[in-house]
Amino acid sequence: MRRLEARASAAPEPQGRLFRVRVPRPRHLRLAGVDEAGRGPLAGPVVAAAVILDPKRRIRGLADSKVLEPEVRARLAITIRARALAWAVAWSDREEIDALNILQATFLAMRRALLALPVCPTHIQVDGDCVPCIADLRLGCTVEAIVAGDARIAAISAASILAKTHRDALMQRLDGCYPGFDFGTHKGYATPAHLEALREREPSPLHRRSFHPVRSDPSTQLPLLDADR
Repeated sequence: MRRLEARASAAPEPQGRLFRVRVPRPRHLRLAGVDEAGRGPLAGPVVAAAVILDPKRRIRGLADSKVLEPEVRARLAITIRARALAWAVAWSDREEIDALNILQATFLAMRRALLALPVCPTHIQVDGDCVPCIADLRLGCTVEAIVAGDARIAAISAASILAKTHRDALMQRLDGCYPGFDFGTHKGYATPAHLEALREREPSPLHRRSFHPVRSDPSTQLPLLDADR
């Protein structure tokens, strides 16, 4: 399964590592916003997107993808792809999540998305409080973490929208391959219906064996998540 969607391709990269950094910004920016979708679900890949917006082609309505209605997200995703200076989407699959852990798999997806950008950024802003290692990627740019960046930084908002819409569409396509789980509805999140399906049948190849309750009794208590988040 291809793990990249972009205007350029890139080979898979090794896992990132956790660190925090605050750096001065260059005067002339090509700012890449980076965000992910799918860290919390019990099944499916974790998807990351990187977006460099064109300052001459403003996009109205950008916001954290979780607060947008699906129809609005879908419309904005089309606009972002059309107007952005560059964008890329990449992911880490279930096997990589189980092998690396979800944080490192997320960093791997982010690194893949950054490498797939056809335009090299001068600065990278990642949603959250930590960033993947980029020292070995030879991008020649700086990087920083922005807490709640998907609600504060336009490029990160755009990345969150591309990551979310791409993952949702992927889970909808995979729904038909694994009947009985209704992935198209809950997108792999731990909804009551999903937990009930896990009680009635064996996990699918999409299920993350390192996640509770997939690796244990499905009756294990979990916080139930909104499938649209």
